[in-house]
Amino acid sequence: MATSPRVRAPELKGRAWLNTGGRNLTLRDLRGRCVILDFWTFCCINCLHVLDELRPLEEKYADVLVVIGVHSPKFEHEKDPDALAAAVERYGVHHPVLDDPELDMWQQYAARAWPTLAVIDPEGYVVATMAGEGHAEGLARLIDDLIATHGAKGTLHRGDGPYVPPAEPQTTLRFPGKAVALPDGGLLVSDSARHRMVELTADGETVVRTIGTGERGRADGAADAATFSEPQGLCLLPEQVAEVAGYDLVVADTVNHLLRGVRLATGEVVTVAGTGRQWRSTVDDHAHDALSVDLSSPWDLAWYDDKLVIAMAGIHQLWWFDPIKRTAGMYAGTTVEALRDGPLAEAWLAQPSGLAVSADGARLWVADSETSAVRYVENGVLGTAVGQGLFDFGHVDGPAAQALLQHPLGVCALPDGSVLIADTYNGAVRRYDPTTDRVGTVATGLAEPSDLVLTADGEVLVVESAGHRVTRLAPGALSAAGADTVDGPRHRTERKPTDLAAGEVVLDVVFTPAPGQKLDETYGPSTRLVVSASPPELLVEGAGTGTELSRRLVIDGSVTDGVLQVTAQAATCDADVEHAACHLTRQDWGVPVRVVDGGAARLPLVLRGLDAG
Repeated sequence: MATSPRVRAPELKGRAWLNTGGRNLTLRDLRGRCVILDFWTFCCINCLHVLDELRPLEEKYADVLVVIGVHSPKFEHEKDPDALAAAVERYGVHHPVLDDPELDMWQQYAARAWPTLAVIDPEGYVVATMAGEGHAEGLARLIDDLIATHGAKGTLHRGDGPYVPPAEPQTTLRFPGKAVALPDGGLLVSDSARHRMVELTADGETVVRTIGTGERGRADGAADAATFSEPQGLCLLPEQVAEVAGYDLVVADTVNHLLRGVRLATGEVVTVAGTGRQWRSTVDDHAHDALSVDLSSPWDLAWYDDKLVIAMAGIHQLWWFDPIKRTAGMYAGTTVEALRDGPLAEAWLAQPSGLAVSADGARLWVADSETSAVRYVENGVLGTAVGQGLFDFGHVDGPAAQALLQHPLGVCALPDGSVLIADTYNGAVRRYDPTTDRVGTVATGLAEPSDLVLTADGEVLVVESAGHRVTRLAPGALSAAGADTVDGPRHRTERKPTDLAAGEVVLDVVFTPAPGQKLDETYGPSTRLVVSASPPELLVEGAGTGTELSRRLVIDGSVTDGVLQVTAQAATCDADVEHAACHLTRQDWGVPVRVVDGGAARLPLVLRGLDAG
């Protein structure tokens, strides 16, 4: 770790605490413990990955480690304390959470990206910060070092942590994610927070059977023995494909990073794609053996272009899966999180979370949640129907170019060529009509709608995830007379911009390998840096890809503000070990900047370590 002056951790203050039994925690209460502050926002897939990475550490170091989630929201809906409480339950957060709605703690701890982790030692000093995901092993080594150091000094205190679990609610469904209409008229729902599938009758309420034990896991087998982990998307295979594949339906088993096949006649479950490891590799256009390739938070599924297309939310891509050849590969996107149209291999997405195919099969609709956008695939090109970018959202109807959504998670294609949108954080169902190129509001007052299902008789079912139920759109809601035009709030996520000087600016990405690791040059340069800007004119020089983590930029003084998009990665391996494990640390930053006289001539971003500059 780079040497630098010891920094006392800022005091923890926010609107409220969750999972503490009503107690407000202070750093004094945590003295003697190793503390990890996890700056997260519940819309962010990378933040959800970190929650899962931290679980084994919380269990292993239960008597010395306290994890505290600091919820610093991106979207307006995420500032709602009830929505935060629901998310804490939905994602199984079993540690205290501090509600930081105005990003005060985020700014005091100099966070620049979701997620960011800050490690505080038992004496109350910040000893490391790190951005992004994939830090679990490095954190374990750091905690071991802190235990040894502070155990010897007598400043380590063991005991129970401050977590107090909330009461367990009783409902038929708990945060359902997606649903699919079955051939017999029933409905299969992914009961995400209970890690199972629930089959309902056509009324959307009566339980026929469950598939999965309800416990988190990844076991194959009979319906009463199989396990899932926060499953989401469901897709029925074409009958002729199902006959050859040996299963009828595919489940996006999101947190397990797997696809699972289900035989509807028996409820038997089999893993059909993924290794269970999260994808951290390089982009390619190859076909891979489906059971040998890593996936990353598959969120929804659709049969399109004679293949199963996967909304790979964890790496901002679409993938494909062939159930007959048992192969899988990349379909669209580069893993860069942003909004850019173009040929599939060059386009950018941002946490695609919902898929639907047009009635004629020509167009694949995509709910691109982090850009609050509806995108589409057609003729090998990715386009945008509604949406303006990562930080622009709201509830505005009218011409599509001006319309705004807020983190939509689902889409449903209608026979007339229009598409319904589960506008999740607005609690609404919206409709986009390509013929008129306009957006209207169909229904409001819904509890985080996450999916929409068109039944054989023309009804539309809504999965109200935070309402723990499936409901029907009112008759007539889809008629032109029943659609409202809303000119509601417009929002732009306003993070404090970094003031930079015009002219030369040095971008420094700080990376220090975790204890016991070293940079790995086995397969070429160990580091990679990609820089771009929005608008592109912000950068006179410095855009592009290179292998050094420091780069000279030239900022155009005639451009007053913009966003620097930075992607950095570093490959490391275990040092002085015969069979060394390899690790890849990667993070994307969207840094809002303002060009001013007297602005900084250096922009430090911490991938892992402490900035001593």
